[in-house]
Amino acid sequence: MQANSAPAGVDVPGPASFASLVPVPAFSDNYIWLVERQGLAAVVDPGQAEPVLRALRERGLQLRAILLTHHHADHVGGVLELSLATGAVVYGPADETLPRRDVALREGDQVRIEELDLAMDVLDVPGHTAGHIAYYGRAAGVDPVLFCGDTLFAGGCGRLFEGTPAQMSDSLGKFVTLPAETQVCCAHEYTLANLRWAQAVDPANRTLQQWYQRAQQLREQGSPTLPSTIGLERATNPFLRTRQVEITQAAAAHAGRSLNSPVEVFAVLREWKNNFK
Repeated sequence: MQANSAPAGVDVPGPASFASLVPVPAFSDNYIWLVERQGLAAVVDPGQAEPVLRALRERGLQLRAILLTHHHADHVGGVLELSLATGAVVYGPADETLPRRDVALREGDQVRIEELDLAMDVLDVPGHTAGHIAYYGRAAGVDPVLFCGDTLFAGGCGRLFEGTPAQMSDSLGKFVTLPAETQVCCAHEYTLANLRWAQAVDPANRTLQQWYQRAQQLREQGSPTLPSTIGLERATNPFLRTRQVEITQAAAAHAGRSLNSPVEVFAVLREWKNNFK
């Protein structure tokens, strides 16, 4: 497959919109994902309580569950206030210190909330933090969907604050195998910056160019660029393509040396993105 050809099943017009899956803006660039069904709701990574409480009031929803992916303050800062105000059950990674956690989760566990039509498998995805988890499955009629926290972004991935390149590479490898139509619910609006960098890595990729143009249009309209899809990420995100010739050659040229494994390619890409202006 040529990297500059749009692979089968990749649609670049822009992310789909689901009435039951709402990105609630928080801080300057966070999204708190709200899942709603028949007057009930769950939220993912509420770094602030106020935007969630406002959304619940405006939409007439009762909060039943809070799903956490990792311990960073911009993902858990609203947990205590929300849980006290609503009685929502808090699900979170077993190996991270959280403000509150009612149900501890590790890979192989499942979160099932029938009234929200929510059935999520838990994946261990260390790298951004040591105990980071992700949720994959069905949520309020959206199937398949991935809540990936700060592990995967549209066109990028999270910084390695606690993990290693090998860990993050392995974690992203779990996402690569998911169905192409999987809705990728990232936790930050980093898309434009990530796609600018991705084009420096892979300048001949027409799918990437089209996605950047569409993302620009969405942001100019004040709309989120998310969710992305696994198919779109496989076609455009350098961090998911560390075995492809175009990406390995670009990383080696940037590093000024040969690279002998996908993990080495990933490490160079991560450092490149860290310093990209």
